[in-house]
Amino acid sequence: MFASKSSISVLHITDAHIMGKPDAKLLGINTAYYFNAVLYLALQSPKSFDFCLLTGDLAQEPCQASYHYLLNRMETCGIPTLCLPGNHDDFALMQAIINTELVNCNKLKMLGNWLFIGLNSQIIGSEGGHLAESELSFMEKSLRQHPHLHALIAVHHHCLPTGSEWMDTMIINNNDDLFAIVRRFPQVKAVINGHTHQELEHNAHGVQLLTTPSTCFQFKPNNQNFMLDDLSPGYRWLELYPDGALITSVERINEPLIGLQKNIRGY
Repeated sequence: MFASKSSISVLHITDAHIMGKPDAKLLGINTAYYFNAVLYLALQSPKSFDFCLLTGDLAQEPCQASYHYLLNRMETCGIPTLCLPGNHDDFALMQAIINTELVNCNKLKMLGNWLFIGLNSQIIGSEGGHLAESELSFMEKSLRQHPHLHALIAVHHHCLPTGSEWMDTMIINNNDDLFAIVRRFPQVKAVINGHTHQELEHNAHGVQLLTTPSTCFQFKPNNQNFMLDDLSPGYRWLELYPDGALITSVERINEPLIGLQKNIRGY
């Protein structure tokens, strides 16, 4: 699909928190409904997406039903999709079910002049993030083997502080190791993640650092404690060019979250 144009269009969707039943609710909202609303908005855009990144917390209740639901929805879209685990996911189950030619948990993808590297930042039994030595080695080896390709790194947890004290207790705890590799490989142009349920854009260590709203509820930025926001769900699009340049923006659905229980202090 991307061969007919000079750039590559990427769809970033994250933190769907799909429940075991499509009509089940989390914090008062139907996460499946809003996931579909965000996906519909993306598919109705003028862009023809060449690739999709789903960066973790695909399921709130990680079971066969939740992962089959996501797989069926993404297969119907027809967009090649790379899926990463978040702290709420059962990665072994996720890999077993989300495992088709079109939609899978493969860690590496090449499109045009770009290389996409997916990293697993999950610590089993913890909400925080960590990149195991095997993940860092995989990243470094992939970059070394493809020096002619521009690279985008995708991961679930954030690698730069957000300004929210409670959220930043869950930052990738060895992010310095990640950035040490990034600085050695100037072909890395961006690192993109989920987990924060916020839209953030920074430039650091010579790369763009991007986070994307959840497809369900959002977290209020710059707060010491857990707090939900009124902003609607959304997705991020990226346009990647052959010379390594990229442009990106976030789009949100034009409807409020119905039933959101904003007085809750965790989930």
